[in-house]
Parts: sequence; C-alpha cells; structure tokens
Amino acid sequence: MTYPFFEIEKKIQEFWEKEGFFRKKGKEKFYLLEMFPYPSGKIHIGHVRNYCIGDTIARYKRLKGFDVLYPMGWDAFGLPAENAAIEKDIHPAKWTKDNISYMKSQLKRLGLSYDWEREIATCDREYYRWNQWLFLKLYQKGLVYRKKEDVNWCPKCKTVLANEQVINGDCWRCNSFITTKSLEQWFFKITEYAERLLDDLKLLGKWPENVITMQKNWIGKSIGCEIFFKEEKGGKIIPVFTTRPDTIFGATYLTLAPQYPLVEEIEKKEVREFVERAKTRVSPDKMEKEGIFTDLYAINPVNQEKIPIWIANYVLMEYGTGAIMAVPAHDSRDFDFAKKYGLPIKMVVRAQGSGVGGQEREGAYEGEGILVNSGQFNGMSSKEAIDAITDWMEKNGMGRKTINYRLRDWLVSRQRYWGTPIPIVYCFQCGIVPVPEEDLPVELPLDTKPGQNLREIDEFLNCKCPNCGKDAKRETDTMDTFVDSSWYFLRYLTPNCDNLPVLKKEADYWMSVDQYIGGIEHAILHLLYARFFTKVMKDLGLISIDEPFKNLLAQGMVIKDGAKMSKSKGNVVDPDKIIEEYGADSTRLFILFAAPPEKELEWNDKGIAGCFRFLNRIYKIKVRGSEDQRIRGSEERFYALIHKTIKEVSEDIERFHFNTAIAHLMEFLNEIEDGLLTKDIFKTFLVLLFPFAPHISSYLWKEHFEGRIEDEPWPSYDEALIEEKESTIIIQINGKLKGKITIPSNLSPNETKKRAMDEIKDKIKGEIKDIILVPGRLVNVVVS
Repeated sequence: MTYPFFEIEKKIQEFWEKEGFFRKKGKEKFYLLEMFPYPSGKIHIGHVRNYCIGDTIARYKRLKGFDVLYPMGWDAFGLPAENAAIEKDIHPAKWTKDNISYMKSQLKRLGLSYDWEREIATCDREYYRWNQWLFLKLYQKGLVYRKKEDVNWCPKCKTVLANEQVINGDCWRCNSFITTKSLEQWFFKITEYAERLLDDLKLLGKWPENVITMQKNWIGKSIGCEIFFKEEKGGKIIPVFTTRPDTIFGATYLTLAPQYPLVEEIEKKEVREFVERAKTRVSPDKMEKEGIFTDLYAINPVNQEKIPIWIANYVLMEYGTGAIMAVPAHDSRDFDFAKKYGLPIKMVVRAQGSGVGGQEREGAYEGEGILVNSGQFNGMSSKEAIDAITDWMEKNGMGRKTINYRLRDWLVSRQRYWGTPIPIVYCFQCGIVPVPEEDLPVELPLDTKPGQNLREIDEFLNCKCPNCGKDAKRETDTMDTFVDSSWYFLRYLTPNCDNLPVLKKEADYWMSVDQYIGGIEHAILHLLYARFFTKVMKDLGLISIDEPFKNLLAQGMVIKDGAKMSKSKGNVVDPDKIIEEYGADSTRLFILFAAPPEKELEWNDKGIAGCFRFLNRIYKIKVRGSEDQRIRGSEERFYALIHKTIKEVSEDIERFHFNTAIAHLMEFLNEIEDGLLTKDIFKTFLVLLFPFAPHISSYLWKEHFEGRIEDEPWPSYDEALIEEKESTIIIQINGKLKGKITIPSNLSPNETKKRAMDEIKDKIKGEIKDIILVPGRLVNVVVS
C-alpha cells in the first residue's frame, strides 16, 4: 500500500497553519535566513534546494529549544519584471504581484515553516519609503553625492551599472558588452567604509574562505606610494600610485586611462577616435592591449628624464589614479605594450645571483632582487629600496606614502522605471533639494504603460520645491535594486513599524543573523552592500551590531544535463510536477540526500524514486508495545542502534551533512527486518526524521501517539548504550555475499572465522586458499 502523501501533506499543512507552530518561542534566539527570491514567476529545483536546507535547520533548532526567527519576503523591484512587462504588455506591478502569489503557494506546498506574518515585498510603498528615508540620512551624513562621470552603460538593459555589476567587461544580468556614458549620477560613498569593511572580516563566524577572499580582493587594499610626475609643457601634476616604488628609475613612459581628465584637453583627431573605441568595456585580461601616443611628455621626478605619455585601453580610471608609470622590464603588461610599440625597456631590478636584465629577457622580471641603474639606491634589495625610495621622495616633495583601495563608490542611479524613486527635487532657484521626511514616500506612479520612463510622466516629473514653493522637477532615476536587499533582513524584525525602518530593541535581540544561506554568486555584490548598510545604520544609531551575518552557508548549484539549472538553458525541473508525483517530503528528502549542501547537485529522477520508497517503508512500520514477544528479543539491540543514530544524525545536522544524516536513518530502517518497532523507539525515529520529512513524521505521530511532534524536544543519547555489544558480520566467498552472522563484538579473530565457516560450509566448492577477516565487518573466504 502506497502512503497517501497528497492527503497527508494537505492535512498537516492546514494543521500547521492553524496552530502557528512556526512562531514558537524558545530560550535562546536563532535568526535563520535565506537570501530572498526575485518573484520571477515560478520556483525551480535550485530554489527548492536553498529553502529545504534552511527549513531543515529551522525545524531542528526549534526542537532543540531555540527561539527561531525564520521569515520570507520578495526582492520585487528590478529589470526582469520591467522587461517582462514590456514583452507581455503587462504592468510590472501586476506581473510582480501575480508572481508573488503563485510562488508563495509553491513554498507553502513544500511545507516550509516560514513566519508569513513578517512577509515583506520591496515594491510595497511601506518598504521603499524606508529606502528613501535611509537615502536622506546618508545624504545628511555626506555619504551621498551627485556628479557627472563616465559610467558603465548596458545597451541592452538601458541603464548604468555599478563597477561590481560589470563582470569581465559584461553586464552581470544579461552578459552584454558594457560601454561608457557621461551622465550625472548619484553615488553612495562606500569608500568611506573601506577599512572597516576589511578589518571587520575578522568578526565573521563560519564563512566560506573563498567568499572572504573575494571580499578582500574586491576592497583591494594596497599600501604603496603616490609619485608626482609633471606634464612637461603645462606643468600639471600627474599622480601615479604604485606598490613598487623600487622600480621608479625604470619608468620609460606613462599610460593614462581613456577617461583621464588630461586626455579631454587633447584635440588630436586620432586620439579622440581611439578614446571613443576604448569606451567599450572589455576585461583587461581579455582585450587586445592597444594605445596611442599623445604627443605629450612627462618628467620623471627622480631623474628628470623626459618620458612619453600614452593612452592605453587596459588602464582603468576606476583603479589607482587612472595613470600608470610603465616599467616594462618589470611588469608583464607594460613589457608586452612596449614591445608592440617599440618603447624603451630599462632594467632596474636584477635577480640575486643573476646578471639577466629585463631587456635581455623574453619577458618581464617581476620578482624582487638587487637594484641597478637606480642612482644612489644601487645595490639595495627591493624590499629595502621600497621604504628608502618612498621616504626620500616624500622628504623631497616627489611623492607620498599612501593607501589605495580597489573599491570605488557605489553608483546607485538607474534609468529604469521599476524601482525606488530617488527622493530629490531640482529647483530652478534652490538647486538640489532633498524631499522632507514627512513627505515620504515619493510614490512610484502605477498608472503607467509598460516601458514608460519616469521622465515621460508629467504628473510625477513636475512638482513644487519644498523650500521655496516654486516650480521644480523630480529626480527621475530610481535606486539600484541592491539597495532593497542591503537591509531587508532588518525590516523582517519589525515589518509593520511606521516610524522607523527597524526598532533598536528588536534588532538588539535578533541581530546578527545566526545563519545565512545563499548562492556563491552573491559573494561580492549583495554581501558587500549589506555589510556597508549595516555599518551605516549602526552609525545612525538604529542598531548596535557591526556585521549582519554571523555564519554563511553558500549552497552549490543544481546541475541538469551538465549545466546549471536555469530558464535560459531550458533545463529547469518544475517542482510542482515532482511534488504531484512523489509528494513534498520525497522532494525535500532527495534534495537533501543527493549531495552535501555546499556541493553541486546532479539532478536524477531515479534518486527521488528511491526516497519515495524509503518513506513508503516508514509509513508501513508496525508499532507494538515492548511486551510483544516478536520484538522483545531484539529490543536491546534496537535501543543501542537508535542511540547511535541520534548521535550520528545530531552531529551531521550541526555540520550541515544532511545527506549522511538521512543515510543513517535509512541504515536504521534497514535493520527492521519484520517492520516492527517499540513505541518509544519509533517516537524517537520520527523526531529524527521530522526536520527532513516533516509531513509524514507529524502525521504518523498523530496516528500513534498523544500530543504533537512539533512540541517534542530533540532526543538525547546515552553514550554507554552506543558501545556495540554485537556485530553483524558479512560472509563472502571470493568477494560474493553468501551469508551473515551476528556475533559478540569482543569475539576473537579465530573464533569469528570459525563461526563464519560453520555458517557457509555447505556453500564452499573448491580448495580454501585464504580466509580474510575485516574485524567487526566481514569474512571473505578465498577459494580456488
């Protein structure tokens, strides 16, 4: 008889909804959170994996007595909804709301134990009102500014991108080549927090090491020297940052970024044409390195040598000062460029014990060594010379010690409709005027056509100045949707608060998030911005913590047909169909059993069928009292086995080894040959199963026992009982299974072999060559 999963799961979900188990209080808080989803229409198995991992932890922690906060919401603004609205001629608000409704029903069908009373959607006015409020607070602190700058422009998405959203020269969302545009844009001054963002990485708990490394590399702290080159004719200072001032005497030309301010003054036709071509943003590692001579020269301050100034497409304005001193003998990119354009190569660092110089090599020598051709610093080691030359230049006004960061300020303006309106007014008399807090929110108009820009909506665009009352214009850019996700974890704490984005009392109790779960693809963008916002909100007195997420679990991707599961690849598995065929518990069980959470999961329909059979066996277990003669003989062995299983499952859940925890439950079930168990052992087994397959566990508990499994404590184990008194020995002949025996665990090797031989003596055909014993596990008889 197959267990009726549809009826069971429907009944149990209604029971949970009515009883409100997911808001049960405990002794110690545990804030559990998954990265909230974009409401794209339907969840796929990749989503299911993320949420099943979280739900398993939530249920386990509740049984362990924790006060668990486990909310869910929707990252609801953004380009996908707007693009879908344009394509389908549906307003993005309707598209988004319909998707939220359907996806929510899917999550509920999986039996996920979210506290839906805390649900938020970032497109709701009561949420984005606080985006605007926080924008104004940052503006008041001098952390928001507007300037005209060449910015990353995605021609397909038709909007600007922050530097973090350009991946190898491509748009992070649509993979289009990025070009540049010169636009007035709003920026958050995240660079003010660069050192804190770097230093506070030490405050984190269990984060994947590669994620911490990515954060460090993106912040990119470099200690070095800023050297003051001077343009020969006009005398303008061209500052250059370098971590290798020991090579300054080997600088044979300067290279400028195409966007460098000095370049704008050059009217040479060939230069202007080159600059326009160079505006296509391709990864420096992929591009063909090209340049053009400006007809200008710079003076090297350490030796007064006149060196040519070039513009190069591989020099980026975002890093350093936008100008590089080229030392081709000791930098591979400079070497390739110098070879291509016939520029001089001058060796100034010689490898110790070698007379080989840069101009005599096939490539640049980038290591440390002894200085040559470097004036009074000849003979010094590179390490000594870095400090000595820096001090000398600083003393003589040629440079200064400095710290440089790769991190650049966060560009938050977006030229799209479906986002948070920026609360700024442009008055013809007063200039830039922030919208007063009491006038928030600046509402996004919903009476629009798909694809319409805020600039085209007169009712929104035209307004009165809050200062002077005269005619003014609203800002028509909206905020980067990463603003929405940079503090949403705090809004869950007080989702209905109407006087602050979060109440400090609640934040002091719940924060930081104890366990955060999400994809590795957010290692830079979302996590960095969330860390920045947390520090800003602490400085505003709203919260007390420095870091938002104590522990981070980055789950692996779901793979199907050799590729990441995604709509664009057409290899998505619809969880609704799986649930209809096998039920929610089988789906959850397979997702957790198939692979450790941090590893890739290869989808396999056969695997879920096996999990379904496992639950069928559990459904058919017969429960008897310990007086039942058929099971009294094996009762002691089962007690030892269940205590061993408690220990194994508990330890595995704590380590997020859900696959092996489920394997231990399967191993226990395999020992029940006649399908009989005592009540107390079966009760324990169901509690161990509950975090993984909660519907069938809750149902069987109600069928056989008093009370509710949701109120049960997590079982403890007795170490003394776990010490096995008996072992099951597998018996093989030439590696093939021929029988089993159960023996005392302390039986001698010779006696073990003797009993094994007695068990299979009638099956031996041929001469015995050897008897191999693996203590406690098997006896293999080798026969000729």
